[in-house]
Amino acid sequence: MSVPTIAPSSLSRLLLQAGSRLADIILPPRCLSCRETTASHANLCVTCWQQLSLIERPYCERLGIPFVYDHGEGMVSAQAIADPPAYGRARAAARYEGASIELVHRLKYGDRVEIASFMGRLMTQAGQDVLADADMLVPIPLHRLRLWRRRFNQAALLAREIGNRSGVTYEPLLLGRSRRTAHQVGLSRRERARNVQGAFVVPPSARPAIKGKRIVLIDDVLTSGATGEAAARALLRAGAANVDMLVFARVATPIE
Repeated sequence: MSVPTIAPSSLSRLLLQAGSRLADIILPPRCLSCRETTASHANLCVTCWQQLSLIERPYCERLGIPFVYDHGEGMVSAQAIADPPAYGRARAAARYEGASIELVHRLKYGDRVEIASFMGRLMTQAGQDVLADADMLVPIPLHRLRLWRRRFNQAALLAREIGNRSGVTYEPLLLGRSRRTAHQVGLSRRERARNVQGAFVVPPSARPAIKGKRIVLIDDVLTSGATGEAAARALLRAGAANVDMLVFARVATPIE
């Protein structure tokens, strides 16, 4: 009597499935935000999903600020007309409220680097139009002292994830910080702009790689836009053809 055989590929799948089930028993999937048990890994529970306010059109085509009503295709906000930024377009996956605040804080201050995969997936979806035109992704850099203390740059983790998903080249070393800046939390719009003015620099060795390129700046949160403004100006002075911004969350109401 012949003994049925299992093809190597089928056996590998069976072993992977068994290993995955065992891992779920030992370490059950938990919500990235509240840590409640979920149906799958690297995801949110139903409650936190409901608290995540994703940004979809209609929104300002320049700044990505969501509109309450649809004003028609290509509409821009009064802020974009009165005070246009140095960067071309800004896109965000979610409003900076509810579960998005918890996700950003857990990634940045809680060493939960696995959250970058989830955030990067949503950012890739939200930024399809700016990514389609991009030559490279450049993360907002941290000053070397802050990077040493935190051990990682959350913007770089997000940029790498988006690059893997979109196929756009990830360039983490083309933009640097020339000086350490104070935290932006609690500052007015004018104070934020003054705080980061001249804080970013493109090394001379990086200028040939930037010249004529369409760049997407990557960061976790956009509040007043001062950081993106300063970084975009540095890249444009170095010869970039265009700079857009893509963040995970943005403050919907502009900071005064």
